[in-house]
Amino acid sequence: MKNEINMFPNAVIPYGTWGSSFFPTWQTSAFAEVNIGQFAAESMAYIMGKRNVKLNHLDYMVSGSTIPWHYKFWNTPFLSTCVGHRVAGHHLEQACATGLQAIIHAGSEVNMGSSEVCGVLTFDRTSDSPVGVFPERRTYERTQALADVWDNFGFDPSTGNAMITTAGNAARKHKIEKKEVDEISYLRHKQYFDSLNSGKLDNILVPLEVLGVQGKPIGKVESDIGTKPITMEQLKAQRELDSCVTSGTQTHAADGMATMLVSSPEKARELSSLPEIIIQFVGKAEYRTNPSLMPEAPALTVIKLLKRLNLKLNDMAVIKNHNPFAVNDAIFTKLTGHSWENLNNTGCPLVWGHPQGPTLTRVTIEALEEAVSLGGGYVLIFGCAAGDVGIATIFKVSDVKVNTNKSKGGRK
Repeated sequence: MKNEINMFPNAVIPYGTWGSSFFPTWQTSAFAEVNIGQFAAESMAYIMGKRNVKLNHLDYMVSGSTIPWHYKFWNTPFLSTCVGHRVAGHHLEQACATGLQAIIHAGSEVNMGSSEVCGVLTFDRTSDSPVGVFPERRTYERTQALADVWDNFGFDPSTGNAMITTAGNAARKHKIEKKEVDEISYLRHKQYFDSLNSGKLDNILVPLEVLGVQGKPIGKVESDIGTKPITMEQLKAQRELDSCVTSGTQTHAADGMATMLVSSPEKARELSSLPEIIIQFVGKAEYRTNPSLMPEAPALTVIKLLKRLNLKLNDMAVIKNHNPFAVNDAIFTKLTGHSWENLNNTGCPLVWGHPQGPTLTRVTIEALEEAVSLGGGYVLIFGCAAGDVGIATIFKVSDVKVNTNKSKGGRK
């Protein structure tokens, strides 16, 4: 038995006080028509209502997004008003690490005693992302326009390279072959569709109706629109855009939101649908690798975290990651020796998409639900972010004594 480590001894995640929208591909759903911040906050209130959580329990909020949205200046205080309960809070962003960082920051707020129940709200809309015009007196143009999503994906100001270049560079450095990457992508799609069709994601993904400015329904988002099964034949036939990277072995831009609560242990017993389940924060690490090698950063971060905590990958009950490129998973296996077949049992962003802000929040929720279904254990969440950064966190799910489908009438 390992020495017990608890990063935030005074903070836990109440089981079941969470939910995520589906993540439709950009420009394919009614999400493209809304103020995503306001919509996400209203959806948080709806999801908490479905979980039988009264909003007046919240005394603080942490929000996270990466793409500017109308009223972004007002951020979390405005979002809490849209939720329906005025509280203080703050906003953060760190590219694709945002969804996990928001959970960690909420844990910190509760652990230090600043909050008893902290709401986490993450969201982004890649559809119709804004264009910023920046005065640049040091250039001949005097002003420069920047399309927030596509220009940032296409140009890292530290290196001059695009995101896809980091995958190609990392694949060449670690001698990854396209055959393996195709096999990874094929398995990831199978894992997702098997879980979706078996109902394993029903406790996580919440269908949301979208209303227009006149208050009339303009659409319902009840699937990860744009996500389709894929065959090995299709993957083999796709052209490499860079080494080992094809359209089928990388993720796609999407829209979405995800939310959860972090609370004191005492409040968790009141809020949780299964109070006998305890979800603790064990540890966190970040690591920045060499320029334009982003897909190797997550594996190096995991190695750093496990060494510090004196844990091994075999100690983990669930391992799940944010993997915008299938190359990420191949490198993870190469550096750690842990088979990529034993990751992402219920799906991952490679398949269901990449709205940035909420991506790792949804990953975390899926992983925690999976751990509960397995009877508990350590849960490892990790991923990459812009700037060749990796992030990793370990949670612990314990005291799981019941089947979630039978206890107290099942999930709320």
